[in-house]
Amino acid sequence: MDKMKVAIIGCGTIANSAHIPSYMKNEDVEIKYFCDIIPERAEAAVEKYGCGKAGVDYKEVLADPEVEAVSVCTPNLMHSVISIDALKAGKNVLCEKPAARIYEEAVAMQQAQHESGKVLNIGVVNRFNNQVNRIREYIHEGDIESAHNLCRKTDTPYSRLIDKGLSRIGRPMNDVLVAIENTGNIEVANLGKGFPWLSTTAAGAPMLGFLGTVTGMIQAFFSLANAGTSADITVLSSGIYQALVTTVAGLVVGIIALFAYNYLVARVNRVMNSLEMKTMEFMDLLNEPA
Repeated sequence: MDKMKVAIIGCGTIANSAHIPSYMKNEDVEIKYFCDIIPERAEAAVEKYGCGKAGVDYKEVLADPEVEAVSVCTPNLMHSVISIDALKAGKNVLCEKPAARIYEEAVAMQQAQHESGKVLNIGVVNRFNNQVNRIREYIHEGDIESAHNLCRKTDTPYSRLIDKGLSRIGRPMNDVLVAIENTGNIEVANLGKGFPWLSTTAAGAPMLGFLGTVTGMIQAFFSLANAGTSADITVLSSGIYQALVTTVAGLVVGIIALFAYNYLVARVNRVMNSLEMKTMEFMDLLNEPA
């Protein structure tokens, strides 16, 4: 059987972390195109994965009759536009979440799917998570206490968000959303509570090193002045040595702290994005028919 040929539209983080690796593991799939408006990203994907062609215009990709399916991994702004174009071109579509920015865009996507008869799937992968499925079952059965116990047993930031949302079931949906968002803000604040010290270290260590440089040079020239005509190179070099050592120490500490700070900030931002997506998925779960 011939392999299904797919195209990746948008070669950013989500494509490289989820879509592409999954396709590469599937023996029945062949990635024919890597498409991105930034040519270097598409070319880097071709080189990294050793397959496919690089492109910048997704419409040229959709014009290829061999392409049966596409993954839409672009920024949210283009999700509905590209998905609708792909469906009209007779392609099956796996679109990253959120499906669209507004309700009207989502309806237009659904209409294009109905007219084309092709598959339109939104990558709400958390729906396949065992914990979420169990919580869904508990909610539909009216067993909220068991859902609470499962969240408390898991004890992760996401579980604490869901637990707070469960405690507001029965109230208006906006109240549920506000409670979840407030809990999310607390979780993010807890993750970043040590950041001020780290950023202070990153900024302050080089300044302290520079202070050591200045004091070392002052000491060197003071010693040189006191030595008078009997001064030799060792009098000057000892102060310069102190100045250079403190400068290097300050820079090393500052550089390490700066890299650590930026790395941790990036990690927290990823957690924030994940919590936001999972919040939307939980709200969708609450709106599902029993």
